[in-house]
Amino acid sequence: MTRPPSRLGRLGRLVRHPDGRARWLAIVTWLYVAWSLIPVLVAVRISFNDGRSRSTFQPVSWRWYWGDQQSSVWHDETLRTAMKNSLQLASLTMLVAVPIGLAMAIGLHRWRGRLAGSANALMLFPLVTPEIVMGVSLFLVFTQVYTSVPRGFTTQLLGHVTFTLSYVVVIIRGRLVAIGPQYEEAARDLGATRLQAVRLVLLPLLGPAIFACLMVVFATSIDDFVISSFLSTGAGTETVPIKIYSSARGASTPALNALASIRLATPRNSAT
Repeated sequence: MTRPPSRLGRLGRLVRHPDGRARWLAIVTWLYVAWSLIPVLVAVRISFNDGRSRSTFQPVSWRWYWGDQQSSVWHDETLRTAMKNSLQLASLTMLVAVPIGLAMAIGLHRWRGRLAGSANALMLFPLVTPEIVMGVSLFLVFTQVYTSVPRGFTTQLLGHVTFTLSYVVVIIRGRLVAIGPQYEEAARDLGATRLQAVRLVLLPLLGPAIFACLMVVFATSIDDFVISSFLSTGAGTETVPIKIYSSARGASTPALNALASIRLATPRNSAT
């Protein structure tokens, strides 16, 4: 006569696959995903409220996207300016930081001098330095040292490039280590010049890493608050994170939720 399965036995079968593998890792992962996404989905839903409430669900409407003639994202000049500034800043940071970081990564990968190790370690400093320290340092540099640099968007761009450059170097160098020197050496043996080997062989092999760098830099820049805030000069240089932070504590409307929801649809999600 067989005993009925105990509660402990039923729990064990619940958290394990039939083939014996643990299922609890998948359960914990999905619980974390739900915990992370549910507040975001709630905020997105509130952006479609027909009324001004940001705490309760109301009938669905496009009012805060373009319906309201004064406070919607489409008609509010401050919200449109913040979105435009964020997209311009992230796009230019991506276009400037990735080529420079690519060249630096290739150079550092081939450098065999005494200072090569120190230079490689120096590239990691922005990754381990608290962002508040980076923001204060960049603010002091542009206000006390490089005073001729135009304040506002220009300093924000230089600050974002400085902060994201290390990400590009680390990603590209990791790909260079995985590729190895054999493909480039084979191209040189077949008669290609050094420049042709880099352009026709190395760069295509670095394509996935370059694409990853573009997405990471764009996502980091468009999501940045600290450096953008320190280097901002007013409403004309506000980005979306700055605008949300400065307006969320006041008598705001679901237009802020709509602004944040629009930004969720930008390519920053591709980096995640």
